[in-house]
Amino acid sequence: MRTFSWTISVVSVELLNFAIRANENVRYLTHLVAVILLAGCDSKPEIIKISGEELGTQYRITVVADQPAPDDLSDLIAALIGSVDKSMSTYRSDSELSLFNRSAINKSMRISEDFANVLALSNEVWEASGFLFDPTVGPLVDLWGFGPRVFADDRVPPAQEIQSALSKMGFGAVLLNLDDQDYLLSKSQNVRIDLSGIAKGYAVDLVANKLEMLALTDYLVEIGGEVRVSGNNPIGKPWRVAIEIPQMTGGVQHVLELQDRALATSGDYRNFFEFEGKRYSHLIDPRDGYPVEHSTVSSTVIMDSCAKADAWSTAFLIMGQKQAMTIANQRGIAVYIITRSANGFKAFKSLEMESLLALVD
Repeated sequence: MRTFSWTISVVSVELLNFAIRANENVRYLTHLVAVILLAGCDSKPEIIKISGEELGTQYRITVVADQPAPDDLSDLIAALIGSVDKSMSTYRSDSELSLFNRSAINKSMRISEDFANVLALSNEVWEASGFLFDPTVGPLVDLWGFGPRVFADDRVPPAQEIQSALSKMGFGAVLLNLDDQDYLLSKSQNVRIDLSGIAKGYAVDLVANKLEMLALTDYLVEIGGEVRVSGNNPIGKPWRVAIEIPQMTGGVQHVLELQDRALATSGDYRNFFEFEGKRYSHLIDPRDGYPVEHSTVSSTVIMDSCAKADAWSTAFLIMGQKQAMTIANQRGIAVYIITRSANGFKAFKSLEMESLLALVD
């Protein structure tokens, strides 16, 4: 029994010595981990900036990455934006949109999920806006010289040509169906669609959603002036986004601080022509087939979805300040309208926009 007890005692002493040494090692490792963690706290996130040209415009992306980003992030983003161009461009003869515009009445064609998503979003805003956001405005856009077809001289189309183009409009003639997981698109009338009022916003959403999937949640994505932000900017504060003064020389009308929001602006001051002393913008009113002539020159919308903000900014600009404010307040949409008069510019804000501005001012 003594031998057994002694053996136990020896083992106990060795365990004690081992425990002491282990404890010292633990203290050392704990100190080492603390040093590493402190060093990590001092390290700054990587600021990634990506830019390029697509969709007939420029894009700029800023990512504040607190973890490694994919080495091919720039290529991934370019591919996403390029896919929208390949699907929805009016300038590419091989785009899905162009193929549909040339297709026969009542003939179905299979389309991509992205194209189907944009059409579904377009239909939503088309109905909610009282049919003023109408993607079938394509024939009128072309007729006025703002589409792929370029005229030798600026011109005002004859009234009979405008009426003929109006007879080919109506987004209700665009039919989207789902068949065995395939999206099928057809038309009941000879309509042609133009998605320039929503495609850029949708591309912004695609890029932003991709960054979210990669756990890169602090970013600013901007394509042709349409913007979506998330998280904080490189100095740890909300992203600052400017509403532009609606004039060719630019300038800042108002600065917004945004987090987890999208912003889109439509204006009549960059794409227009003058004929016999009168100014004609690229924004066509689907009710009469003529460019809008009211005093509203800029419409900025803030929503969660950049595609929806893009479409609504177009609809609000077409309908004008009074009707836009009525609908925006009814639907709780944040919109900032700028009108032009002989005395300069004047700003109007919906109730939802007033609430957002109050957080900054």
